[in-house]
Amino acid sequence: MTLSFDPFAELDRLSAAAQSRVGTQPMPVDLYRQADEYVLTADLPGVDPGSVDVDVDGQLLTIRAERTAGERDGAKWLSQERRYGSYLRQFSIGAGIDRENISASYDNGVLSVIIPVSEKAKPRKIEVSTNADNQSRSTDKVAVTS
Repeated sequence: MTLSFDPFAELDRLSAAAQSRVGTQPMPVDLYRQADEYVLTADLPGVDPGSVDVDVDGQLLTIRAERTAGERDGAKWLSQERRYGSYLRQFSIGAGIDRENISASYDNGVLSVIIPVSEKAKPRKIEVSTNADNQSRSTDKVAVTS
């Protein structure tokens, strides 16, 4: 007699489903540079803005968030595919970042983090001098007395 229901396959499916709901959830991000700042955007749909935490420790930028399942008293679930739980992403940032002026905002399920480039790391123009420039500067500084 063959079973149309494979209990081991069902156990594997349930185990995989349970593991996918435990631990941190994926947090897709985009990161680009625009003028003198980096812009990081992260998709966090359905997350309470109060649960979002962005911090910098040394050269590590960390984003944490929590998405909790709504209470459904007396509900008999037929399907529950939306993921709930913790989100965590960490990014290594370089020394050329202005850590004091990093800002973040959350709008319509998207977290935006603005990471300014420090003044020291910004490109700057270096004036090139010649020997003639140096000689004229030194003769300008000589005072003639009579």
